[in-house]
Amino acid sequence: MERIDAGERELVGDAEQIRAQMDELTARLRELDEEIGNLAVTRKSLLALPPATPEPPVLPNHPAYQQILNAFAETPGPKRARDLCQVLDLPLTPKTIESTRHKLKRLVSLGVLAETEPGLFAQRRP
Repeated sequence: MERIDAGERELVGDAEQIRAQMDELTARLRELDEEIGNLAVTRKSLLALPPATPEPPVLPNHPAYQQILNAFAETPGPKRARDLCQVLDLPLTPKTIESTRHKLKRLVSLGVLAETEPGLFAQRRP
């Protein structure tokens, strides 16, 4: 009988330890479920935010681009490459006009200017 009592006490002790571990694990599982829920709410909140404002475009490191932008600021309204060459007092040669058109297209691709119709460039509206 003593061996049975000793075995029973050992099993009862083991069962109590396992129950205590189960309680700890259940509490930890509850904490993890709460953290998962918080992360889901955070994700949902972040996805509902409006998009961040984009970084301003980086202009090419050449003074001609700044001259073009200054010309648009000083004489508002859409311009063609030829008109811009006149405003900038550049020679009206095909090479100069095409080079200016290329710069205008680059400013369009950077989002600084808009091409309102083929060959006609204007300041982009905010």
